[in-house]
Amino acid sequence: MPLKLAVLFVLLAIAGAEDPYRFFSWNVSYGNIYPLGVRQQGILINGQFPGPDINSVTNDNLIVNVFNSLDEPFLISWNGIQNRRNSFEDGVYGTTCPIPPGKNFTYILQVKDQIGSFYYFPSLAFHKAAGGFGGIRILSRPRIPVPFSDPAGDYTVLIGDWYKKNHTDLKAILDRGRKLPFPDGILINGRGPNGVSLTVEQGKTYRLRISNVGLQNSLNFRIEGHKMTLVEVEGTHTLQTTYSSLDVHVGQSYSVLIKADQEAKDHYIVVSSRFTSKVLTTTGVLHYANSNTQVSGPPPGGPTIQVDWSLNQARSIRTNLTASGPRPNPQGSYHYGMINTTKTIRLSSSAGQVNGKQRYAINSVSFVPADTPLKIADYFKISGVFRVGSISDAPTGGGIYLDTSVLGADYRAFIEIVFENNEDIIQSYHLNGYSFFVVGMDGGQWTSASRNQYNLRDAVSRCTTQVYPKSWTAIYIALDNVGMWNLRSEFWARQYLGQQLYLRVYTDSTSLRDEFPIPKNALLCGRASGRHTRPL
Repeated sequence: MPLKLAVLFVLLAIAGAEDPYRFFSWNVSYGNIYPLGVRQQGILINGQFPGPDINSVTNDNLIVNVFNSLDEPFLISWNGIQNRRNSFEDGVYGTTCPIPPGKNFTYILQVKDQIGSFYYFPSLAFHKAAGGFGGIRILSRPRIPVPFSDPAGDYTVLIGDWYKKNHTDLKAILDRGRKLPFPDGILINGRGPNGVSLTVEQGKTYRLRISNVGLQNSLNFRIEGHKMTLVEVEGTHTLQTTYSSLDVHVGQSYSVLIKADQEAKDHYIVVSSRFTSKVLTTTGVLHYANSNTQVSGPPPGGPTIQVDWSLNQARSIRTNLTASGPRPNPQGSYHYGMINTTKTIRLSSSAGQVNGKQRYAINSVSFVPADTPLKIADYFKISGVFRVGSISDAPTGGGIYLDTSVLGADYRAFIEIVFENNEDIIQSYHLNGYSFFVVGMDGGQWTSASRNQYNLRDAVSRCTTQVYPKSWTAIYIALDNVGMWNLRSEFWARQYLGQQLYLRVYTDSTSLRDEFPIPKNALLCGRASGRHTRPL
């Protein structure tokens, strides 16, 4: 059978012929970029920095053939795409073998029962500091009502802090056991100050899909003279609340509507850092099509270190219970607040030295990758790679130690996770494979009495949540997606130096049989291929 026909047969078997296919062919390479005016080595996809958008519709099958033209292994992960029952396609080292230099791998994804705004990024070797990221948008199917009129335009806006150093230099700093310096600037769609212009026409409404693809800083987004109406957060239609500025924490994605109802001139788009002693600021331009007046004067200021302001804004973001989601039924038909949780997991971050080197941990365990991806070891029953329960489900209060941390959880359980932040910085956490309900967040220490203030009616469902300094955040999750899933800090230096774990969701009765089999075109590495390898 010809190779192309064999691959197509596998795809049809996995996803079902009734759902459309979208094919993408990407070449990943190095190239010179100048985002902050200094030449540095960037990661390009098809010669683009940032990479191309993925445009899709609910239930589409996305076939992404990635050719690695770098001189080192490479992986792409899909921030917010749930990969139902198929964690092998997740694109992090714990589940997926890296693409070797000069080789390719075809990701087989299905955006099953999802809508909304997400992004992709490179997950290995601190590549995220070099680019390789881009937007993902999943539109509703034509017959599914959306709670706002079609906008005149739809823009991807990727914001993030940035360094002038190459990613290899930043990785070397971390490998030597040191902390990263403060970032050099902020980018909007891969460009520095006033490098990006979004064109609008007077009187029309536009959708902006804003994602923080940076390395460590929460960012505030605002547009001079314009209000923003929030309509969607990581796959959930929200109450349409209007904001003058919006905090976007690391790893998070938001959709807002803006109406071009101001004077027909150019207006500043402003992005600035939050909760930092030194405030980084960059600007873009909202250009009215009939404008002959450029931006001038100082850009509008925004919040800086005010935690209460950000906390109150976060609490105001709620689910639109009357809107349809990916299916034609109101999002509020799932009454999560009436379901009893069967388990509480408390996760507390910490930072410290191990063997004289900087490390970060969750419940005192600083994650170290195994020589074989955990998903592969689980599937092929390779012993000695990891141990379920190698991390406690509550803080231990002990010192940091190294281990391959895997936490077990029962398939179809409904659980509570509490992120506890005893540090002086804001944190941001992401769970692959799932959306979860952010039911509560507050300052101080979490106790069982904290549940009295939970939002059990219309909490927003999303995949990335912030935890404020000396504070906690609680989430509810229905564990309906079997597999091995990465739970991590979105502060990339912290993730790289151990602030992550894997959640193994199975039952003894169904085990791996509820998952899709590992694809026939899968790359195998570590002991599954007879080699001992670790990610770079």
